[in-house]
Amino acid sequence: MRKLTTPLDEATVLSLRAGDEVLLSGTVYTARDAAHLRMLECLRRGEPLPFDPEGQVIYYAGPTPTPEGRPIGSIGPTTSTRMDAATPTLLALGLRGMIGKGQRGPAVAAAMREHPAVYFVAVGGAAALMADCVTACEVIAWDDLGPESVKRLTLRDLPLTVALDAYGGDAFTLGREAWLQAQHRQND
Repeated sequence: MRKLTTPLDEATVLSLRAGDEVLLSGTVYTARDAAHLRMLECLRRGEPLPFDPEGQVIYYAGPTPTPEGRPIGSIGPTTSTRMDAATPTLLALGLRGMIGKGQRGPAVAAAMREHPAVYFVAVGGAAALMADCVTACEVIAWDDLGPESVKRLTLRDLPLTVALDAYGGDAFTLGREAWLQAQHRQND
């Protein structure tokens, strides 16, 4: 398991391959559907984004309310395809990583090859355990969006898997092919 710390530079992104397991630490930003729409609106109006995306990682999550004495509530990944329309624009601005669940569309994969980036998947259903990896949380934009506001998180060893790499490698495809080969060997 490889340990990574944000921000991510191009060399780090290019060293990762689909299927690699990592522990991510450092600052990441949460943003879901509504926040992505607002970021695109900001860019159309020539306004700055709530954070500079250069080298950063966005976690597609909307945490639950924060229990007393904790930095954050449960924080599981949301389905990433809902952010696909905005992702190529953010990648062109230097975004280096995304955390979510599920596959991504071909336009995102192409933009990740053009602007080297990595897509990590987090384990769905482990939101309470993932919250243990968050040491700090601060809302930095659009508090009116509630759980979908943009938050700055500080992570310590969040377990992730590289689902898509900057070369077009796809862990979903690799996993399916390995399973099919194993089934074929069992049937021989």
